[in-house]
Amino acid sequence: MDITDSVAVSVSALDAQRRRLNVIASNLANAQSTHSPEGGPYRRRDVVFQSAPVQSPFQRALRVSSMRMDGPNLEGVKVARVVTDHKPGQAVYDPKHPDADAKGYVLMPNINVMEEMVNMISASRAYEANVQAIGATRAMWNHALEIGRS
Repeated sequence: MDITDSVAVSVSALDAQRRRLNVIASNLANAQSTHSPEGGPYRRRDVVFQSAPVQSPFQRALRVSSMRMDGPNLEGVKVARVVTDHKPGQAVYDPKHPDADAKGYVLMPNINVMEEMVNMISASRAYEANVQAIGATRAMWNHALEIGRS
């Protein structure tokens, strides 16, 4: 494993966490949306992560040109899919709301704002950790270059 491998693994995690943050932001933005294109209230969405092989462009070119398929199989992370949470939302009595039923109840989205905020903090911290890992890799790279100059 070389330095570009560790950066490639961190970059895959950055992309996955960015997509997770986008889904969380969408959930928060639609926390009060009682009408969606699918009909009914907005449904909470969440990402499912999956491990995925990671190769730097140099390694890919080297393996293709030399027909070598051995070597370390590095695993990064990717978003496998975005799933919809089918838990029912809360029914709130509001007879003046345009989406109220005949009894005056409005079905609200199944989004817990506090839970989404915790998920956002978790995704932000994971993102920051991977940025720091890239920074540490870069610092090691620079130190290795300094050793070579001596």
